[in-house]
Parts: sequence; C-alpha cells; structure tokens
Amino acid sequence: MEKYGVNELRKMFLDFFEEKGHLKMKSFSLIPHNDNSLLLINSGMAPLKPYFTGQEVPPRRRVTTCQKCIRTGDLENVGKTARHGTFFEMLGNFSFGDYFKEEAITWCWEFLTERVGLDPERLYPSIYLEDDEAFEIWNKKIGISKERIFRFGKEDNFWEHGSGPCGPCSEVYYDRGEAYGCGKPDCTVGCDCDRYMEIWNNVFTQFDNDGKGNYSELAQKNIDTGMGLERLASVVQDVDSIFDVDTIYALRSHVCQLAGVEYKKDYDTDVSIRIITDHMRSATFMISDGIMPSNEGRGYVLRRIIRRAARQGRKLNIDGLFLAKLAETVIEGSKDGYPELIEKHDFIINNLTKEEEQFNKTIDAGLNILAEYEDKLKKEGSDTLSGEDAFRLYDTFGFPLDLTAEVLEEKGIKVDEDGFKKCMQEQKEKARAARKTTNYMGADATVWDDYDANVTSVFDGYDKLTMEQNISAMALIEEDGTSISEVISEGQKGCIVTPVTPFYATMGGQEGDTGIIKTAEGEFEVTATEKLTGNRIGHYGVVKAGVIKTGDKATLTVDEVRRHNICRNHSATHLLQKALREVLGTHVEQSGSYQDGERTRFDFSHFQAMTGEELKKVEDLVNKEIAEDLTVDTQVMSIEEAKKSGAMALFGEKYADDVRVVSMGDFSKELCGGTHVSHTGDIGMFKIISENSVASGVRRITAITGDNVRAYYENIEEKMDLICRAMKTTPDHLADEIRSMVNLIKDLTAEVKELKAAAARDSLGDIMDNVREVMGVKMVAASVPGADMNALRDLADNIKTKIGEGVVVLASDVDGKANLVVMATDEAQKKKAHAGNLIKQLAGLIGGGGGGRPNMAQAGGKNPAGIPEMIGKAGEYLENMMK
Repeated sequence: MEKYGVNELRKMFLDFFEEKGHLKMKSFSLIPHNDNSLLLINSGMAPLKPYFTGQEVPPRRRVTTCQKCIRTGDLENVGKTARHGTFFEMLGNFSFGDYFKEEAITWCWEFLTERVGLDPERLYPSIYLEDDEAFEIWNKKIGISKERIFRFGKEDNFWEHGSGPCGPCSEVYYDRGEAYGCGKPDCTVGCDCDRYMEIWNNVFTQFDNDGKGNYSELAQKNIDTGMGLERLASVVQDVDSIFDVDTIYALRSHVCQLAGVEYKKDYDTDVSIRIITDHMRSATFMISDGIMPSNEGRGYVLRRIIRRAARQGRKLNIDGLFLAKLAETVIEGSKDGYPELIEKHDFIINNLTKEEEQFNKTIDAGLNILAEYEDKLKKEGSDTLSGEDAFRLYDTFGFPLDLTAEVLEEKGIKVDEDGFKKCMQEQKEKARAARKTTNYMGADATVWDDYDANVTSVFDGYDKLTMEQNISAMALIEEDGTSISEVISEGQKGCIVTPVTPFYATMGGQEGDTGIIKTAEGEFEVTATEKLTGNRIGHYGVVKAGVIKTGDKATLTVDEVRRHNICRNHSATHLLQKALREVLGTHVEQSGSYQDGERTRFDFSHFQAMTGEELKKVEDLVNKEIAEDLTVDTQVMSIEEAKKSGAMALFGEKYADDVRVVSMGDFSKELCGGTHVSHTGDIGMFKIISENSVASGVRRITAITGDNVRAYYENIEEKMDLICRAMKTTPDHLADEIRSMVNLIKDLTAEVKELKAAAARDSLGDIMDNVREVMGVKMVAASVPGADMNALRDLADNIKTKIGEGVVVLASDVDGKANLVVMATDEAQKKKAHAGNLIKQLAGLIGGGGGGRPNMAQAGGKNPAGIPEMIGKAGEYLENMMK
C-alpha cells in the first residue's frame, strides 16, 4: 500500500466522488453561517444543514467536501494523549434525496480498498442493531462475512440531535494490528484500545424524530458521510497517531527544533509539544477565517488556544516570540487545500504576534500572583483556589480558567470552578446571547422553516427600483406570534414574499430597502427587507390602506432617495478600505461594516488608534478618488476568476460559485453583492466623524457622505454662530478669544487656590489653641471649612512641624462632601498611634472610607454633617488604639 500524504488523500477523496457525480465544494468558513447553535463549525455536515432540512435547495443533489473543523469540548485532554486534538479535516460525501445506502456503502468500500489500497481483510463494518438493510448490502453486495459485521445499539450507531432528521449509522473500522491492542483475549471491534480505529462513518438520515421518541420515515432520505482526514492518513502512512502524519509531523518537528527537545523522550515534554502542535493548527485556521482574539464567543476560544500554546512554549524554554514562526509551517503544509492561508498570511502573522506579545506582558505578573495564592493556600491547609481568585486572574491578567487549572493541577491544587462561573455570570450571559436557545438550524424558529422550499425569491434591483410581481406568500405578524396568512388588512403588520424583487435585503453590512408595495386593493409600507430561510426575501411592514392578498399582482417601488444615500455610503466604504490599506498597511482587513442612509461604519484590523495625520491622509485619499469620478464597474465571474483578478474577499462570507466583482477604476476591486453608485463622483463628499476601538485589535471608523456632509457642516456653522454671539466675537477671532478665556480661568483658579491656602494658614493660629494630650501624645483635631485635600495636607504638615511630635486630624466640608487627613509622627507611632488604622474608624462617621500608611492617611465621605462628631471622638479613638 502506498503511503499517501495528507494533501494527496484529500485530493483523491474529492476527485473520487466528483467522478461519482458529486459537486466538489470548497471548505466552508469555521464561522457558522446563519447558525446560532454553534460557535464554530465542528463537523462536515454542519454548514450543509439547510440542505438536509429542505429549507434551501442544494446546488446539486450530490455534494463532496473536505471541511475544516474545530472541537474544544475536551480541550483539557489535548496533549495528554495522542488521541485528542481541536483541529481536524472532515472528508464527506453527501446525498440530498438522491442515492442512499447501497451506493454509499459500495463507494465507501471502493474508495478504501481500490483507490487507497487498504487491505480488505483488515476492514470491519459496523451497523445499527436493527438495520437489516445495511447488513444485507455489506454481506450480500460487498461480500463481508456476517461474523465480521458488528451490530451496535443506539449509543454507537444511531445519529440524532434532539428532534428533527436522524437515522442509523454504518461505520468502518481498520485493524491496526496487535501492537496497538490491549492484549485482552476478547479485544475486538468496539474495544477502547487503539487497535481497531474507526475511519469512516455513513449516516443514513431516513427518520424524523418528533422530540418525544416517535419516528416517522422522511420523504427525502439523505446520506451524511464523515471521515477524519488525519485519521485516514495515520492508517495509510502506518504511523502511531495523527501527530505523526506528514503535515503535522513537520509542525511537530518545528516545535521540537525551536525548543531544542526530542519527541517521545519525556512524557511532560511530549504533552507540551502536542498541545502547541495542535493549537497552532487551530489558531492559524481560525484567524484565517477572520476570528480575532477576544473575551467572548469564538474569539475567547481562540484566545484560550493561543495562550495555552504560548504557556507551553515557556515550559519548553522556547526563546522569544515563536507562534508566528510555527504558523508559517502550518500555512506551508496546508496551502494546497486552503489557498486562503496564503491570501491571509500577513493578517495571521500580525494577529498571532500581537496576541503573544500581549500575553507575555501579563503572564509573568499573573504567575507571580498565582504563586502568592499557592503560598496562601499552603498556609491555610487548603487545596482549592477560590472562584473569586481564579476570576481575578482572568479579569486582570487574561488567564482563561483552564490555564489557571492547568498550572495548578501540576501542583495538586484544584479550582473552585462553580465560584468562577458565578463571578463570570455577566460575561456568560453575553455568551449565551450569542448562542440563543434555538431550533435545529440554530436560529429562532420561524413560520418559514417548514414552508414550501420551491417558493423562493431573487433580487433584481441593481438597475431598477420598481417592478410588477405576483405575491407568492405572506405572514401575519401579531403580538402573540406570526402565522402564514392569505390576507393582511389595513393596520395589520406582515411580511410579503414575491418571486423577484427590486428591494435589497439587509446583507453584507448594507441595510435593506424601504418603500411601497401596491395592489389593486391595498397599499403596504415596507419598513424593512430581510433574508428569510429557504432563499426567500421578506418585505416587512404594515398595510396602510385596504387589503393585500396572496396571488395579487403588485407593484413594488423602492424609496429612491434612501437607496441612493445607501449606495453613496456603500461605495465610499470600498474606497475607505483601500485607502486604509494604503495608509496603514496590508494588515488591514475588514472586520465588519454597516451602511444605511445616514452613515457608513467600518470595522477593521489595526492595533492602535489612528493619528490625526493618518485620518487626514485617508480622508483626503478617498475624496481624491471621488473627485476623479471613477467608473464603478460590476462584473459577474467565478469565485476563482475573481480572486485571480485581485478582488478582495471578506472573512467568513459564504460566496456562491458566481460572484459580483465591483471595481472603482484601478483603485478598488472587491467581491460584493451590494448596491453602488455608477461613478465615484456621485458620492459627493466623504467625511470621517469618528475613529475608536471596538475590540482588541479592531478599530471602527464612522463616516458620512453626500448631503449628510453638507448637513454636518451646516450644523457646525450653526453652533459656531451661537458661540460667537455668546462670546461677542466673529469666527475669525474666536480662537483668540477662547485662548484668552482659558488663560483667565487658569489665573483665577490659581488665585482662588492661593486665597484658600492663605485662609487655611490664617486658621492655623486658632487650631494651635486646640492642642491637647492623649496618653502622653500631643493631638490636634479640627475642622477647616472650604479646604480641599491638598490644602488639608499642607496645613497638617505645618501643624505637625509646630507641635514637634504627635497626631494631627483635620477635616473639611467642600461642595457637600467631606475630606479627612490624619498624620502621625515617628514618636507617636512608637506609642501605637497609626494614621491608617485611625482614619478607618473615623471615616465611618462621615459616611466614607479610606486608609493609608502609619504616618499619613486620607479619606473622603458623603456626610459632612458628621464632621463635628468625628472631631469630638478623635481623641477617644486614639486613646483606645494606644492602650
């Protein structure tokens, strides 16, 4: 048997099923598309759910993919054995109501034995206990003896996910030989040891589960096949584990080279090597799909993975920044199957380096704090770190819980995870909001989920804003729910679907159109246009007059002024992105955008605030291209042709086979399905109104165009006029007047401060009359009305000098708040006077708190009315302290 490499096996599988009439599709992004049930794509079938449920019509009834996947459910076990990993590639062949069990099993066997060349005598199929149909195919058609076909129950060989489509499975196991076995006499298929490895899983989706244990036959039976590419490679290459297959071996060797260690010489070292190797694959692919390190959602998963890898590098004594170096090896090994790794090379390297640098700044401090917690636990005789302390490490030093647990586990210390989760409640609620309770598709269930899949919509409004169509479906929207309806009457809210529409649905950051739908009997005001499940476009709004009925001929008219303003903002966004890349560098990638009729908002990758000079350069460059009145040209081409032409694609975007490429002269070229102006001159003007941070490594620019720029400057002029009138000056002299006013305010502030200080000094004589002794220590306790904290400290220092040795307690009432200063000299401290402890007792009487050193402390309070009582009790509190 030839020992094919990972990249060869991927190509062999896809080519084989392409020969069998399957459409070969590229891997979908790791970011789920319209599926809130997942943070990350974790199986080959996950991106294809709409086709399995019938909500969308697949591009072909037969499809084959190699899907990049990430699973982090057993993250803490990664590295401890060679079995576990977070990143893997899943080979799959899928049938949506086309072929079924016989073809699926036959082709599975043909690929494994004839195309790959695995020994048939070492392959063992398993089937669901009650699946006699699959048994007959394996036994009669393929020729496997019944003794070699294993029947397993629901737990092993029946796939279901709550309610919805489900069905039996048939897996194929490969006997790796006695060397991988447990040595038990009854060791066979299904044993927990490593001898019999599952390499192929056919899922026969033939039933519908109503959620109550009742199963009915599906009208459309499907095939969902999954085969781990790395697992198959480990069998074909006859190596111990996935960490030994060619592409992963190259990465593992690079880790060893950087660390100056050998694999399989020391268990703890091997754990670190495997963690780094696996996590670098996940991190590289996640960043290539536009996922950024953050403290929630999939960004938090990425941050955990990167920081675990970084820490293991430290354990291996790898010098300096190293993650980006390893990413180069990941890219080199996987670029054949995933060319986007090359396209996003700089973005991957920059983000990994930035996150590693950020972690390095905090990890030492965090480990020092953790060491203090360990010492504290030893003194207390405890073996559990509190949830509060674990959360503090997370919140202050960016230590994910599993990293803290991992560090402590090495020293036999546990973490109170429940306590940590309690502290994380607010963040967890945010994460849950991103992963709502959903239906099978991970979206809130709607009336359109089970609607006729043949009722679809097409957008045809790039060059027209009105058309006639027959209404194909409607929904009535009421307070107690939404329902499909044949009629919507005046005053009622609803959603209208037509086969073709000039209304653009909210997508790609561009807000949907508004407008009017008219029939012979009614008028419907469209307030929003949204994408619905099943490739439909929904016009949401309210019936303004008469009635609207399904089947009615309707005239659809888009609000022209609003659309034109949106086009201006969207086209300006393309110019903005190119300008940012020219001014800041090619690491700039779009992280999000939004355009409506008022503004454009653009989020992009950049690691520091833009300077005023950079913002001006960007704004000037955009306006220069607007003034050039460049032709905005749109062409439809294949995704491959688009990328070859140099068109920029967006992270995580799901593109069809044919895409629209929008070019603005030779300046900008992007893949975009949105609407645009015909010439850049139509934009009018471009003005940046703000630039700020929205997440770690992500900046946001908000800008306006066209008539909105004029309105912006008119508003500024109006405010300027009001200010000038108030200042009794003209715009030309306004700056000078303001400078004069600022200088005057500074002078007056200094004068007031000096007057207050003089008043405080003048009161010194009266205060010195209040010197008394408390247990042989001189003490002054007095109120100084109107003195701020600085004046109180200065006065206390003067009194301390005059009395020589003793304790000074001064309080003041300023703007309805109380200030308090306590000082104690060296001799007073020797007699147990302590300024910090004394102020803690006194501050409570003025409704505040405070503390400080033995020689000086200060506090504030909300109850200045308590100052007299506090001054009166100061001597008593001092006496009790010194006893």
